[in-house]
Amino acid sequence: MEREPTMGNDDPALLNRRKLLAAALAGSGAAALSACTGNDNSESVSAYDIWTGYDERITERTLAEAEKLFGLNFTETERRQILGGAIEQSDEGFFAQQIKTLADRRSHDIPITLQPATSFDPRLPGVRYPDQMNSLDLFPEEIAAIPSDAENVAFASVKQQAHWMSTGQISSRELTDIYLARIERHGPSLECFVTVTADLAREQAAQADRERATGQVRGPLHGIPYGVKDLLDTANISTTWGAEPFKDRIAETDGMVVRRLRESGAVMLGKTTLGALAWGDVWFGGETRNPWNPKEGASGSSAGSGSATAAGLCSFGIGTETLGSIVSPSDRNGLAGLRPTFGRVSRTGAMALCWSLDKIGPMCRYAEDTAIVLSVLNGYDEFDAGSIDQGFSYNGSQLASELTIGYDPRWFESDNVTAIDLAALDKIKNIGATVREISLPELPVNEIMGALGVESAAAFEELTLSNRDDLLRRQIDNAWPNSFRQARYFSAVDFVQGDRLRRKVMQDAHVFFSQVDVVFGPSFDTPMLSLTNFTGQPCLTLRAGFEERKTRPLFNHPENDTDETLHRVPRSVTLWSNLFEEGKLVMVGRALEATLGIANERPELI
Repeated sequence: MEREPTMGNDDPALLNRRKLLAAALAGSGAAALSACTGNDNSESVSAYDIWTGYDERITERTLAEAEKLFGLNFTETERRQILGGAIEQSDEGFFAQQIKTLADRRSHDIPITLQPATSFDPRLPGVRYPDQMNSLDLFPEEIAAIPSDAENVAFASVKQQAHWMSTGQISSRELTDIYLARIERHGPSLECFVTVTADLAREQAAQADRERATGQVRGPLHGIPYGVKDLLDTANISTTWGAEPFKDRIAETDGMVVRRLRESGAVMLGKTTLGALAWGDVWFGGETRNPWNPKEGASGSSAGSGSATAAGLCSFGIGTETLGSIVSPSDRNGLAGLRPTFGRVSRTGAMALCWSLDKIGPMCRYAEDTAIVLSVLNGYDEFDAGSIDQGFSYNGSQLASELTIGYDPRWFESDNVTAIDLAALDKIKNIGATVREISLPELPVNEIMGALGVESAAAFEELTLSNRDDLLRRQIDNAWPNSFRQARYFSAVDFVQGDRLRRKVMQDAHVFFSQVDVVFGPSFDTPMLSLTNFTGQPCLTLRAGFEERKTRPLFNHPENDTDETLHRVPRSVTLWSNLFEEGKLVMVGRALEATLGIANERPELI
């Protein structure tokens, strides 16, 4: 696939940008424009000049220009005092010292695995969250005998497949071979696997079968094959983060999620694709496709897990979310995607993007399967500073009549709402729960989103300062390389103030969610996606229906932009709850799924 044009490392504009970035001061932003402002005085070279290679010094004019970035307006006297008064021309001035400290800090190796000293906790002081015992009681139903054809077996639920194994109707090795054959046939066209671990999968499946034969069943995922997003470490197997600079990266140990799945007896089929550094669906080897319409992308960043699971290439997939990376591909590919409460699932051995936002969760074809997978993933991890010790309980026999579901009617009045959204609202009123209108207060969600840019820029500072961000395929304005650069101009004071405001938003969100057991609404075009990612509340996205629409843009495939053909693709709705109430989400999701009656539909693969 043709690459987007990028500047070479010897381009003068690029070199000037690099020097400017190197000069940007973490924490003040005041000297951020110093490399591109005029020089009022050409006297002795300072520590600033030596470090950056510039002949220009920071002056009152520099500060005046920088103030425009931060909504400040100091006087000339104040600017002179900021510069250090009488000693502003010497190496001992404020900025000279700060830049020296910054240079010293950058000389230290800070691996991406090193977490910040301050850790996000979604729990509010003074609020008691009910304890949960670890329990998994699935909805009682009779499961039919295993079908005779491999395709129907492949698209079955985790619950069905586990039953067929426990009753001797299929072995893990047989199920694994079904999926490996489907991956070989459909994987290349969907571009949904970076690495297929066929030998390891067969070895793990054979072990699962041997253990089952002797009565050693490790849990509900024993022998179940899955795909794992390629930002979770796997020992001695490539973990590429979907990005060119890391495509040869091989981890020494398994990440905690991979370890827990292995210890549960699950079978790893391979590493699923993700958009480079967890953004979008474009990775270093291509663009992952939506199996319902392969002319368009699978959305991201958990693109491979979304596409592979929807196409019946695995029993379930593991996704991650910072700001929509489970919700969006679950919507696009028609899956049930569960984004757990922040801190419920360990992130040890997962690529860090934003320490206060990153979450890991299951992507499945059926709502109740997400509870099965989460029961295995859940658990405290002392090595993840954001980990929370909280049990997970799911009772599939609980009556919907015991719950209250809320929705904000304003969400269903927007121009982007479709008949599918309105029909789902009618359906959820018929599952037996009490459904009532509630109102989300106006919350300053946009004002707290600076953390995403700042934390991600810190995680990948090395790419920005070393020029290696130019190796990434996507270089458009809202892609990571430019986002990382823009974040260098965010004041640390404003970052802290935004973090304090985030606490206030968390308090207001807690009050909102405490009105009901579950909140229901469209997956997008409301404040809920951003709000709940920043406050830590969980959500379950699931297929609500199908719509006829034109192909959405595919990277580097302009021929699709003129395609007027309408394709039948899924559309989702989302359920949210207060912290640690995933069991209620799954219970309502399973009931809604049964009422909608479309969960068994599958894409027609060529």
